[in-house]
Amino acid sequence: MSKLLKENEVLEEFFGDKKIIQNVNLYRFTSDSILLSRFARAKSGDNVADFCSGSGVVGFHFLCLNPKISSLTLFEMQESLADMSVRTAQLNGFDCNVVNCKIQDIGKGYDDKFSLILCNPPYEKSGFENEVYEKAVCRKELTLTLEEIISAAYKKLKFGGRLAILSRADRAAELIYKLKSHNLEPKRMQFVSGTSASKPYIIMVEAVKGGKEGVEVLPVSVNL
Repeated sequence: MSKLLKENEVLEEFFGDKKIIQNVNLYRFTSDSILLSRFARAKSGDNVADFCSGSGVVGFHFLCLNPKISSLTLFEMQESLADMSVRTAQLNGFDCNVVNCKIQDIGKGYDDKFSLILCNPPYEKSGFENEVYEKAVCRKELTLTLEEIISAAYKKLKFGGRLAILSRADRAAELIYKLKSHNLEPKRMQFVSGTSASKPYIIMVEAVKGGKEGVEVLPVSVNL
């Protein structure tokens, strides 16, 4: 077990007896990741991608919830995080592919490949100026914008494929506009608040490539 861990790394539980490798000095997953993996819905035979996968928690948690999906591919630009994903997959026996590259640089071989893309993106436009770059880049649009994510998702999705993505609640209008501008039609939407009395801070949307208009707005989820 110790051979799988590198300096400053620890094992954390994330699904039953499953473990995920985290580095205490780098970005560590938050409850947003778990919320998104539960919000997204699997279909039989899905080929799934996890954009901005970090240490892999969204994709791995989704796989645990939906073990009958056909394939899982993780895309992460930071080599250290991608490497942790590879070793977490080995530790748990997950069958997946990890690609270390920027979302903008995903090859044409993946065009029209996926039936579902999951994405917990960097959704802050400001702040974190004094934070370690490797952490800040996971939260702030330093190397990747919402526009670039949605454009890439459109290219990599099959017709009828779905994108499950989250963002700040106050960027809801921007998110929906950009999705529709790329022929990704919002079909399910859910806001998330910290308490039953507080206003939402996150929005989660599932959009369909080439889908017809009409969206199901789910009750607000309270993330205690």
